[in-house]
Amino acid sequence: MLLELLVENYAVVEQARIRFQEGLNILTGETGSGKSIVVDSLSLLLGARASAEMVRTGEARARVSGIFAVARTAEVSTLLEEAGIDDPEEDLIIEREISANGKSRAFVANRPVTTAFLRQLAPALGDIHGQNEQQLLAAPQLQRDLLDDYANAAGLRASVAAAYAEWRDVSRRLEELEINEQEKLRLLDLWSFQRKEIEAVQPERGEDEALEGERKILQNVTRLQENANAAFSLLYDSSESAATQVRQAIKKLDELLRIDGTFEETAATLRQAGVLIDEAAYALRDYLGKLEGDPARLEDVEARLEALDRLKRKYGRTLEDVIAFREDVARRIEEVENASEHRSALERKRVEAANRYEKLASELSRKRKEAAATLSKRVESELKGLAMAGTQFQVSVNESEWTAAGIDEVVFLVSPNRGEELKPLQKIASGGELSRIALALKTAIGTTVRNTGIPTLVFDEVDAGVGGAAAAAVGKRLKLLSRASQVICVTHLAQIAGFADHHYAVSKREKKGRITTQIEELEREQRAREIGRMLSGEQITAEALRHAEQLIQAGMSSS
Repeated sequence: MLLELLVENYAVVEQARIRFQEGLNILTGETGSGKSIVVDSLSLLLGARASAEMVRTGEARARVSGIFAVARTAEVSTLLEEAGIDDPEEDLIIEREISANGKSRAFVANRPVTTAFLRQLAPALGDIHGQNEQQLLAAPQLQRDLLDDYANAAGLRASVAAAYAEWRDVSRRLEELEINEQEKLRLLDLWSFQRKEIEAVQPERGEDEALEGERKILQNVTRLQENANAAFSLLYDSSESAATQVRQAIKKLDELLRIDGTFEETAATLRQAGVLIDEAAYALRDYLGKLEGDPARLEDVEARLEALDRLKRKYGRTLEDVIAFREDVARRIEEVENASEHRSALERKRVEAANRYEKLASELSRKRKEAAATLSKRVESELKGLAMAGTQFQVSVNESEWTAAGIDEVVFLVSPNRGEELKPLQKIASGGELSRIALALKTAIGTTVRNTGIPTLVFDEVDAGVGGAAAAAVGKRLKLLSRASQVICVTHLAQIAGFADHHYAVSKREKKGRITTQIEELEREQRAREIGRMLSGEQITAEALRHAEQLIQAGMSSS
């Protein structure tokens, strides 16, 4: 749930702090007052792209921050852990900062993150529905994704994708065996050259790192000898050495102990220090005995590293990559040279992979068809409550070509009136109808996929193209949704505003010769005046105020 949104120097907003609450949160205001800024700001916190135009004129940067109450599911905890974020185990603070040059930064719990990470975290925070999403509803891929969400088929779909990838890989390997003779000879010649070039060097895993360490020592032998000799002398090999000083101190303490035994522990510690100093000095002496310059060996090491670097430039970023490339080339050569034997083995594998894919894809298709039937009924039921009682809605699932997403083509079909032919959603629904169909889908899918619903549902212009009884029906549905999830809705319709549990007015004010947007939560009397303004314009009539009170009362009675 979104608890608080702070917007600073964003577009025409100098500073605005909104404390959202449970239930239905409604934002209203005159056209051009900046209502959409709230939704745009929240979009930034969910990973939307930032631009320099978002920064208020004359300011160096804009900042948006949100405080979210987030359920600590296994997915959320894993995401935070993988990003190196210490889970505060309380409200989560998310920030975006946009500079006037267009660059932006993102933070979660004061730790820098990428916008891609914000998009991964977004499902645990909220879901924004606006006109862009209405357009996306027309995309077959999104329609299929929505059905899979409703069918709770994410795991099965991942298995289908994996089986498809395996089938495609085996098919590709078979295709390589089917190449013509001339191409086969050309590739064999290339692969053989590549394998021989790598095998001539015979790289070993981790060899380059070990050689680089050895080269560093060989290049600095004189310096190492000077420092090691100096350290040995300071520790052991002089009248003023640490070992000599410690031995003298021990002798003095032994004389002291003959009179006062309280220093026994101190003397023991000092004897141990003497032993450690001796061990360190012996280690340095051994090191110096082995350390010697070897120009010939240095030349060999550098030549070997150059040979390994040539391989890495051609065949991989690391020696691991080079060795993997050699193994892959060797496999390809063997497959082509023993084509008939490998063809039989690969054909068996392809049949097995195809059977596995068909089994999983058929199971996914079965789940989709079952879900399509119930989703169709649920959406039609929701549409009745949105003043679209005569509308038919059907999720069509038909067999299509094999893809990573399965064997189905999913299409949402609509008929605004009984008896009319069902047609694809994008070809028949008007803007207002599409808004209500989207709301019906959101209600049907959102409350089914998650027992608690989506944490925060944000609707921007869900009332587009709607009015009268249809607007009231949309308001009732938003109110119903707000019982399971926090709902934030931007609207220009009084019929919807009347259902608000918490009503915020967005307005423009002049401050120091500049226009700025202000956002404030309204009390009961202020709500009536704002809804009255929405009904009658700037001149709020007594009749408009009476009607506003009726709308507020109707909204309260629907709770």
